[in-house]
Amino acid sequence: MPQPDISVNDADFHADPYSFYARLRAAGPVHEVEVTAAEYAPTFLVVGYEESRQALNHPGLLKNWTSSEVLPGIATTAANSNMLEADPPHHTRLRRLVAREFTLRRVQAMRPRVQQITDELLDAMAARPQRTADLIKALAFPLPMTVIGELLGVPDLDRERFGYWSKEVLAPTSVTPSTTAHQKLGDYLAELVEAKAKDPGEDLLSALIRTRDEDGDALSPNELIGMAFLLLIAGHETTVNLISNGTRALLAHPDQLAALRADYDGLLDGAVEEMLRYDGPVQNTTYRYARADMELGGTAIPAGATVLVSLAGADRDPGRYEAPDAFDIRRAPQGHLAFGHGLHFCIGAPLARMEGRIALRGLLERFPDLAEDPAEEAPTYIGGSLIRGVTRLPVRW
Repeated sequence: MPQPDISVNDADFHADPYSFYARLRAAGPVHEVEVTAAEYAPTFLVVGYEESRQALNHPGLLKNWTSSEVLPGIATTAANSNMLEADPPHHTRLRRLVAREFTLRRVQAMRPRVQQITDELLDAMAARPQRTADLIKALAFPLPMTVIGELLGVPDLDRERFGYWSKEVLAPTSVTPSTTAHQKLGDYLAELVEAKAKDPGEDLLSALIRTRDEDGDALSPNELIGMAFLLLIAGHETTVNLISNGTRALLAHPDQLAALRADYDGLLDGAVEEMLRYDGPVQNTTYRYARADMELGGTAIPAGATVLVSLAGADRDPGRYEAPDAFDIRRAPQGHLAFGHGLHFCIGAPLARMEGRIALRGLLERFPDLAEDPAEEAPTYIGGSLIRGVTRLPVRW
């Protein structure tokens, strides 16, 4: 089989990457792939479920790209000082300090506010006389952006600029590696951290500035910028796509939608998990780098090679899920990898789940005749191989 190029922005691939991953998986769980116009060489894509779990928690696969030669000439910024781009013991230290403040209790305390924001956004949708809207602009984007902004104590976040920078970080429009968006976003967040240090509140960013562990350790200024960068991007982008991808899946499966409408209390939590498994918000992970020669899924991976884990491919593995291409809100999709696995499991998963449940239930209850708008053009998907989602979701009711 020739090496597939996973960086080509092919419309057919973005519309249905799962068939591509299925063909690869049928030939084996790990494959060397091409990454056009990039410095990565060689690159391996993991599409099997068990192999993906192994790779996600493998001590021989590093996340700190500055320790490798894969991006020569690319400078780091303060935004890179986050735990997603760190390895133990540095990652362990960063996660411990953040976890002291970003607790389940803090997340649960936001539930009434998340419900209020959702209701206000749905009220604005319902007031539209044309009874149509782009669900991304109307609900899926402003809800998590407002929530994460308020959680971090930045209610006046410049959403338009931040949304652009965030997309450039996750789905860059240029195939040439660049840290321009990282730098601009880092500069913006540096000002926020400085302002919070001078005038702290009860928000998460202020708490992260204040927090100390038992040994008196604290986050440095650059680490605070890196954590704010990670929490802001990861805290909104995954939820945008959870809401929009989940809505599309339900509308495309009217029997599943009818079952959910008939029993929200019994089926909603499982439905959100199935949405995450079936068409999750993150298609492939960020890069890992082989510390030494290793073997994964029967494939030899040389030292210095880059490894991508396909969460989308793993969560459709028939070796893990029966009829994996079927959308079934009654299935038990426990163990899906939509939020990762192991050391780098998404620390914001409880918040994303809560927002997804509240938003989807509110949307479906408020609009019983909700449907995709057939008058609009075919959906345009977010570019790149990292994020899985659409740029617009026209709906009518």
